[in-house]
Amino acid sequence: MTARPAAGGGRWVTVAPERVERWAGGFAARHGGAEAIATPDLVRLTAADGAVAELHVPFPPLTLGEATGHPLPGEGPERAAGQVAALAAHARRDRLVGVLLVRLGGYAAGVFDGERLVTSKVGSRQVHGRSAAGGWSQQRFARRREKQSAEALEAAADVAARVLLPYADELEAVVLGGDRRAIDGVRRDRRLAPLLALERPPFLTVPDPRLAVLREAPATFRAVRVRVVG
Repeated sequence: MTARPAAGGGRWVTVAPERVERWAGGFAARHGGAEAIATPDLVRLTAADGAVAELHVPFPPLTLGEATGHPLPGEGPERAAGQVAALAAHARRDRLVGVLLVRLGGYAAGVFDGERLVTSKVGSRQVHGRSAAGGWSQQRFARRREKQSAEALEAAADVAARVLLPYADELEAVVLGGDRRAIDGVRRDRRLAPLLALERPPFLTVPDPRLAVLREAPATFRAVRVRVVG
């Protein structure tokens, strides 16, 4: 579980699907009990002392009856527990998810069935850093770097097409990550339109896309993001 400040107040807490019910129970216990309101996008817990926890649904929409397999119980704390249980079941469900991570010079693409990596490809292309030299040498270096950057992004798009496109009809979602500017460069490749139509949050801000980094992606895209105020 991780936490960071939230814009506009409060903090963001990231909770693994397997811990969501325990986390929500602890929140209610600390704040004197809680009522819940569920929507397709979030479950909002409002505590007796005014504290609020907004549990954002990964891969919405959340369908409460289908998630629990039975009607939600009663009112008050019991109903709140039922809604949180529905969210936890939804978050834990195995999905076929495509992941594309791109940073300038490195890329990784993979397909996950739940937390299991089904297929993947990781690679890199050399892109030189910026030059401090001036004049003609600097211009020549800039042109070389621009060419290397274009080739690196083309290689990333090629890998995405090769690894992810064969699964496009089966994927429930595609999650992107790495560097946003690099991903924006890859978006221009028209071959990837069927994949980009499946794009879902969160954007995965990760270091150089190596195989070990790719394998850790489910820990982020399956997690429930919670905004806590109070």
